[in-house]
Order: sequence, then structure tokens, then C-alpha cells
Amino acid sequence: MTTKKQFKPVDEQIAYLRKGAAEIIREEDLRTKLEASAKTGKPLRVKLGVDPTAPDLHLGHTVVLRKLKHFQDLGHTAIFLVGDFTAMVGDPTGQSETRPPLTREQVDANAKTYLEQVYKILNMENTEVRYNSEWLGKLTGHDMIRLCAHYRLARMLEREDFRSRLAGNLPIAIHELLYPLLQAYDSVALQADVELGATEQKFNLLVGRDIQREYGQPSQVALTMPILVGLDGQRKMSKSLGNYVGIAEPPSEMFGKLMSISDDMMWPYFDIVTDHAPEEIAALTAKVKSGATHPMDAKMSLAQEIIAGFHGAAAAEKASEEFRRVYRDRQAPSEVPSFPIESGTHKLLALLARTGLASSRSEAERLIRGKAVELDGQVIDAMNKTLILHAGESLLLRAGKKKFLRIVVE
Repeated sequence: MTTKKQFKPVDEQIAYLRKGAAEIIREEDLRTKLEASAKTGKPLRVKLGVDPTAPDLHLGHTVVLRKLKHFQDLGHTAIFLVGDFTAMVGDPTGQSETRPPLTREQVDANAKTYLEQVYKILNMENTEVRYNSEWLGKLTGHDMIRLCAHYRLARMLEREDFRSRLAGNLPIAIHELLYPLLQAYDSVALQADVELGATEQKFNLLVGRDIQREYGQPSQVALTMPILVGLDGQRKMSKSLGNYVGIAEPPSEMFGKLMSISDDMMWPYFDIVTDHAPEEIAALTAKVKSGATHPMDAKMSLAQEIIAGFHGAAAAEKASEEFRRVYRDRQAPSEVPSFPIESGTHKLLALLARTGLASSRSEAERLIRGKAVELDGQVIDAMNKTLILHAGESLLLRAGKKKFLRIVVE
């Protein structure tokens, strides 16, 4: 006899799943599904589809992944869907023009690295990994026509990116109109109870609800998560914009990037990139506003927590200590690259440019003028500083906040 699976009370589950969410369509449907799940002991099937369009994941990608992990924590089935078929079609979401589809080789290579990184968040043993080529690759011409017949063109053209392209007299390829239908068919094939996505995916998720009904299935719940703003504090986190934090980057690099976000920006990060309850975040916000906690301390705690999730507590602690050494205590990092140089007389301006601590002589002048150059801990403010170096000497040269180099005289 099979033991019926036990779940937490429905109200408790909804409160946990609501945290950080932008929208749940519809929450009453989610409640109904959770109540049925509790009665039958059957977990919900929760789908997150990701097209492997780039080799590495950044912190922005993890927002929806973390919500999938929340469902997994509650005992539901987490389905990580690799869109290997749809990646070769190309998602038109947010695109102002038709983009070239990826090759099978590109998709396969990206999918491999995705899974290696995804398991930093999801429990590997309890994750159902699927590839949508399993069913989309088998659709016949008749099947595709039947799928298209279930949705009206007028509804498809209500989509914002299609509408704006039409208004701007920009081309829309026919295959782009198929993308939301293919994503919706994924939900049919997987019999999804819930689909997750970023707010910009809302249209596609809603098409999934409609298409499931057309194929005689209950409509999935669409749960959207807000888009994580990048390090520039203005635009969506994106590798192409250079405002991202890669989850496979070295801990010290991640720490430095996270510490660069503004004090105001750290609160959305606490909300959607950590598991802190809203009450905890509100209490910490109040402490920072009252002056009881320094904003930098709160931000360092955030950075350390995020990094620990991907690299472990020890690596996060080491990155935190390194940051304190370099930025707070203005000490050299524990590991500093060395630069060999011949003995003799050297102009500091030329040395800064030669070693790469300054990109040019003019930048070297700017750094010295701003008192941003130190030699063995002493600020250098003389533009014509000359160094007389002897074999065997070792000098620590610093330029700006975080560029260090040990000059080794040969």
C-alpha cells in the first residue's frame, strides 16, 4: 500500500509561494490545485522552461529557478524543461526584430552547461529534466495545423512586441507567431499544473492556459516573477549589457559586483534572490533607516548569503574577508600578481602604464592627481616621481581602489 504524501497546510504553502512573486494567475486556482493535492497526496507538476540560448546563467536567471525550488521544497514536482526545440525557433519576447535561430550544436553545448549550473539551486534527485524536442520534434504537419487552429491571429497580435513591430512597420516572421503556441504545447505534453516565468513571459504563459483547455486539460496557474535589475540600477540584468553577476564567476568577483549595487537596490535583491521572509527584510530595512545597521554591513550580508548558495559558506566568508581587506581596511589582497622589472631608474607615470595599472599615461596622471596611487602604502602625489630600483627589491603598487601589483626588481 502506497503512503499518501503529506503537504504543509495550504495557507502556509501559498504564503511561501507568494513571496517575491509579481503575479499569480489565478491565485484562487492555485489554492484549488493545492487543496486537491493535499486530499489526494499527489504533488503538483510545476514547469519552468528555459531556452539554452547562452552558455552561462546569471543571477537574473535564478529568480524563477528559486521559485521552482520553493515548489520543490514543498514536495511538488519540479520540471526543468530545456527548450532545445524552441531555442532553434527563437523566442520573440522583447525582440524588436527577427533574430537568427541557434544551431543544434549551439543548443546542445549550452544545455549541458545550464544543467551543471541549475543543480546549484535545484535538488538533482527530485528534478524532472525534460527536453521539448521529445514531443515537438514529433509533431506532424497535421498536428501543427491543429495546434494553430486553436488560437486566433488577432489575439496573437495583441502581444506587445508584435504590436509595436507592426506599428513601426518592422517585419514579423511566421515562425515567431508559432513560438507561444509551441511553449503552450509543452504544458499540454507535460500536463503542467503551474508554469513559472518572468513578467515578460506573461503572454506566453497565458497562451498555455488557453491551449491546455483546448486540449481538454485543466488550465495551468501562471506565476510570474519580477525581472532582476542589473548592476547599473536601471536595466534588466543581461550579459550583453555587462550589468550581470554570473553564478559561475569566482566568489571574490561576485562579491565585488554585488557590493557595487546601490543601497536602495539591495532590497529587491533581498526579496527575490534570498529566502528571507518579508518580515525579516522589513525589520532589516528599519534598522538601516534608523542607523542601527550600516547599509554596507547589510549589503555585505546579502553578498555573502548569495555567494554561499553557489560556492559554499567557506568561499563566501573568504570573499567577504578579502573585500574587507581591500576596500574597508585598504590593505592589499591576500594574493597579488607580480610584475618583474629590471633594476635602474623608472618614472612612475611610465611604470603605471607599462604594468597595465593605468591604460595610458594620461590615465596615470589622472590617478596621481586624484591621490589614487600608493607605493608600499604611501600615497604618491608627485607627478614627476622617479623610482631608483635595485635588484632583489619588492614594492607593492596600488592604482585606484582595487588594482594591486607587486613590482619585483631583477
